[in-house]
Amino acid sequence: MFEQLPALPQDPILGLSVAYRADTNPLKVDLGIGVYKDESGHTPVLKAVTSAQQQYLSKETSKAYMAPAGPAIANEALQTLIFGADRDSTRIRTIQTPGGTGALRVAAELVSRAAPGAAVWLSNPSWANHTPLMKDAGLQVKEYPYYDAEAHQVDFKAMMSTLAEAKKGDLVLLHACCHNPCGADLSQEQWQAVADLAVKNEFTPFIDMAYQGFGSSLDDDAYGARLMANSVPEVLVASSCSKNFGLYRERAGTLSIVSDSAERADIAESQLLSVTRGIYSMPPSNGALIVETILTNPELTEMWHKELDEMRGRIKGLRTLLAKKLAEKTSIKRDFSFIEQERGMFSFLGLSTEQVQTLKNDYSIYMVNSSRINIAGISQDNVDYLASAIEAVL
Repeated sequence: MFEQLPALPQDPILGLSVAYRADTNPLKVDLGIGVYKDESGHTPVLKAVTSAQQQYLSKETSKAYMAPAGPAIANEALQTLIFGADRDSTRIRTIQTPGGTGALRVAAELVSRAAPGAAVWLSNPSWANHTPLMKDAGLQVKEYPYYDAEAHQVDFKAMMSTLAEAKKGDLVLLHACCHNPCGADLSQEQWQAVADLAVKNEFTPFIDMAYQGFGSSLDDDAYGARLMANSVPEVLVASSCSKNFGLYRERAGTLSIVSDSAERADIAESQLLSVTRGIYSMPPSNGALIVETILTNPELTEMWHKELDEMRGRIKGLRTLLAKKLAEKTSIKRDFSFIEQERGMFSFLGLSTEQVQTLKNDYSIYMVNSSRINIAGISQDNVDYLASAIEAVL
């Protein structure tokens, strides 16, 4: 059987990580894989997470299965975090999933069950894993323009022109904040225009919120998801706890479905749990219970908010620093000020594939071929080296 399977190439981002670890250059810089790093290049366990884990483990008496939807208190707390305390909870159902990726796949499977072969519109560019997640569930993938690589900003006119073709039964996948891979986000006015179009054309917004709290604030970063939930009859929101809680390996995430009534919400939830039963049966609980402990304990919530503010502040500071260092290179004629204006961990440098390869081969600076960089991989110690290497390849 399996001898008929062809070998597949290694995932380009994971392959970069392997190459980086094997590199012996003491000046090497990893700007590839999308995880938060501190000044030393380490992805830390948050203090709030350590405290919460100790608290809940000291009280845990069983490893028996939990409810198929996951811990109810965690789900309610995360639903509040996503949609706000003033949400209409009668229309929303939230379940735990294995990370944000699991939430996206469960949503795709639900859509495929409701409307086999339905179209889902993805931004160009988008997170590379969006396409296989949707296609492997049997959905038809279409693209809408999003990022103007020359102007380094959202090409909103082209985006709206294309999305005018989206119709009832289609989904439009939108990044809630900190767009991966370009870092350029919709303004509140642009979100309103997309919401108005969704109402007019009756397509379903599908929000991927992987970086809540990494852009402006927890509330501001959820603006689009909350607007859609209040404006459109049906909305899907996939949310991850990997970044804002630092729970990468715990695979904690949620899928929320907003329906036009409580009755429809109950029906949708029953279908969601049927889908998950056929994939992984029960969700993991460790990460969800850590989050639950943090969000139900005022002291831990305050601690987490402070740590999240520090992570977000560090990323913003690095954006300003890199833009400043590049501006100081008088031989560079390009304007890199857009880096400071974008949000989250990612930006495109606008380099060619050949220039990216030169950075890797000659300077041990690792990034994907599109020149998307993880801002969190920059530090006070390596920023001058990075800026000088970029100057050299330009």
